[in-house]
Amino acid sequence: MIDIEKRLSDIVSDLGLDRPFVKGQPVHVRNCWHFYSSGDSVDALFKNAEDFREGMNRIFVVSYRYDILIVAFVLMDTHVHFILYGEFEECSRFVHEYVRITSMYLSSRHMEYKSLKNIEIAYQVIEDDRYLKTAVCYVMKNPVEAGLPYNVWDYPWSSCSLYFRRKGEWTSPVWSKSESGIPFTKKGIKRSLKTHCELGNNLKMIGELIFPGEYTAVDLAERIFRTPMAFNYFMSVSKDIDVESREGVVSCLTIPISQLRNYRRQLSLKHFGKTELRSLDVSQRLSLAKMMKGMYNSSSKQIARVCGLVYDEVRDFLG
Repeated sequence: MIDIEKRLSDIVSDLGLDRPFVKGQPVHVRNCWHFYSSGDSVDALFKNAEDFREGMNRIFVVSYRYDILIVAFVLMDTHVHFILYGEFEECSRFVHEYVRITSMYLSSRHMEYKSLKNIEIAYQVIEDDRYLKTAVCYVMKNPVEAGLPYNVWDYPWSSCSLYFRRKGEWTSPVWSKSESGIPFTKKGIKRSLKTHCELGNNLKMIGELIFPGEYTAVDLAERIFRTPMAFNYFMSVSKDIDVESREGVVSCLTIPISQLRNYRRQLSLKHFGKTELRSLDVSQRLSLAKMMKGMYNSSSKQIARVCGLVYDEVRDFLG
């Protein structure tokens, strides 16, 4: 039987929360990781609101199986980010399983078989409390930096709107039924997620969405930042380069990703008679990337991603 008090004590110690805060002096932390998937060869993990909703609920179902805590997360249409606490092996298994189940969903819902077979999953070690706060804010700001028309706190497919809220309040949108018009039931969500996990009568729901606070360690995240003022401060001062310089995580867009993807489809149809990325071979993707680089104001890294190419392999080609 797990000793809950001992477990909590270990977490507090691992994350340096049992030591006094001294401005300018980072505190060493343990067992905390930034996991993310690459969007370089993925057209879309989530194609519409229904996909995103099921992707959110999938986090609960998969995390239920692993001894981890989810400090923060964001689901983007081509990739995902998680800030996790736990032993590395457990955290890694969680992320890989989440991607595997997502691949199964894409197969059954969109007939895209094994579309995530070669997707890259990477991670960063989080070694001190300052970088932990920076990484959390980087994850939360991902949608805005990608050019999506949201305030950071209002993007519905992340944990950002959970922190430092009054108890019982949540500001993300509410959906009362599925897009198909079929009223939501817990039995229905278990069937759609292909799980026998017991959801329980006390599970908080918002329409057909499992309340993200059910699987996000909100109290722990708030303790890490200590105050709303500190949270807002790090949201303001954290920069992409603070995270990307360590492992080359995705760079921000100069135009929205959805718009850039539409441009790619139009060019692909015009020049190759195809719109789907998976239907193009490498030489065709390279040609598209070169054309887009000359036509649109976007970074080489983002164009490589949208065209299903690995940036490090085509960096010199794109210039």
